[in-house]
Amino acid sequence: MAALVIAEHDNASVKPATLNTVAAAAQCGGDVHVLIAGANAGEAAKAAAQIAGVAKVLHADAPALDHGLAENLAAQVVAIAKNYSHILFPATASGKNVAPRVAALLDVAQISDATKVIGPDTFERPIYAGNAIATVQSGDAIKVITVRTTGFDPAAAQGGGAAVESLSAVADSGLSSFQGSEIAKLDRPELTSAKIIVSGGRAMGSSDKFNEVLTPLADKLGAALGASRAAVDAGYAPNDWQVGQTGKIVAPQLYIACGISGAIQHLAGMKDSKVIVAINKDPEAPIFSVADYGLEADLFVAVPELVASL
Repeated sequence: MAALVIAEHDNASVKPATLNTVAAAAQCGGDVHVLIAGANAGEAAKAAAQIAGVAKVLHADAPALDHGLAENLAAQVVAIAKNYSHILFPATASGKNVAPRVAALLDVAQISDATKVIGPDTFERPIYAGNAIATVQSGDAIKVITVRTTGFDPAAAQGGGAAVESLSAVADSGLSSFQGSEIAKLDRPELTSAKIIVSGGRAMGSSDKFNEVLTPLADKLGAALGASRAAVDAGYAPNDWQVGQTGKIVAPQLYIACGISGAIQHLAGMKDSKVIVAINKDPEAPIFSVADYGLEADLFVAVPELVASL
């Protein structure tokens, strides 16, 4: 049996999280198919066909499938689910919105946040904020899985040559409708796909200091800006910058934590980063236990000196 990846896309291109999910699907055994469900999403289907390791792209196109509404997208997935042994979603806001509905409609258990494929029916996933790893075995005929993208290296976006097959789109369920969106335009990389992240914690003291101290460093490095929950709750940074168990899970090449103590909830969101640099004047800060490089110093002195030396 084949594995089906539910792609995230903007109707023109495929989002990076899909590449990690394809890599996970390839480890489940069998062919990997990708579903592109959207409106006027032909370009996204062509992009998906180029992903290395993809055997077939299924393209369902209809106005009802625009914006990834969970009710309609889930119905589209369920309509073809019997052809697959595994259905995989990225563990993103969109994937977490649709996957539980698909699992419920198929009457199977969902395997959430898979970080490793041990075998076709056995997976690893983190529990207790990442402090323990559970090995989960599923006896369901169809396994519905959300994939923690930081656990898998992405498949190559080029090099494939899959065929694109058109599907009949399901009818609009009428259960929900898209009313509008406000898209924040950023000059920086998106947090979950950034290769470098500079994060600040409660020690920043204010939003003005947060921007004054960390923005020049992020500008120099071409980095995304992140924050701990304490900094977000204090109003120093916006909600969409929050890294951690209740924020975004990231795994950049370089993570620079400035004034972050390293609460367990924050570590759960960034400890898979390839290189972690911590700057904190408290030598007992838990962040130093996961840091590859630790600097015990006043961040308001150390960070400007770092910027000056770059």
